[in-house]
Amino acid sequence: MLLVRANSVFRIVLFYVACLLLLLSAAAIAKPLTGFQQVSLTGAVCSVGAWLLSRVFVHWDGLDLASIGANLTAGSGARFGLGFALGLMLVGLHALALFGIGHTSLERNPSAQPAQIAFALIGYVLLASREELAFHGYPLRRLASMFGRWPALIAIGVVFALEHVAGGASWFAAIAGACVGSMLFGIASLTTHGLAVPIGIHAAWNFGDWMRSSGGKFAGGPWKPVVESGFDSRAEAVGWVAYVVLMLGTAAAFWWWDRRQQQFQP
Repeated sequence: MLLVRANSVFRIVLFYVACLLLLLSAAAIAKPLTGFQQVSLTGAVCSVGAWLLSRVFVHWDGLDLASIGANLTAGSGARFGLGFALGLMLVGLHALALFGIGHTSLERNPSAQPAQIAFALIGYVLLASREELAFHGYPLRRLASMFGRWPALIAIGVVFALEHVAGGASWFAAIAGACVGSMLFGIASLTTHGLAVPIGIHAAWNFGDWMRSSGGKFAGGPWKPVVESGFDSRAEAVGWVAYVVLMLGTAAAFWWWDRRQQQFQP
């Protein structure tokens, strides 16, 4: 049994390393491009590559894509839409918290163009697809089958945070942001038995967050936040607390819903 588990863990690590190398290669290919065109090309190459890798590794394990939630079905589009709507709702609730107690308002960003918004949407959907396949598909499902849900979710959350640190995020942002977000995306994957819902939530959160941001390393969205003078620290604290509460609260709702579903099964 120990040898079988060690072999399975080795395959999981190998899968992630292959996805990481694919990401680095795709980023190098897309380097001549700028902004969300670069993001879209990187996301397209990596999401397709991660899906193909998933096919190879589940075949290696004697499984199929359905066993890791990476199969396309007639209901995949609707499930993605449901997840996307939920993600936008979370962005809206987060904005309400900032407006209510964070001394923050929004003002129009006249430099944002429709084509830029379209590329941003495509880019975030593709990147979310890549990250969900690379973390909450094959790796999460295989770890959960061997060690249980919570050890698997924690392990994947740690690796997800480390990848964000390697990408330039601070340790605080990686833990409070990426790791906490991974808990929601992961439990959504496990409880809905597929990746469509978590891809939708993940893409909508990133896209919606960009829509009301100053842009960071990308050009800003249609709106940008304006914090009242002297309230920068308060706004930042409210933003982080609201994010953690919303993400973990929604994860708890998925867990509760799944428990209820199991209770009513014959």
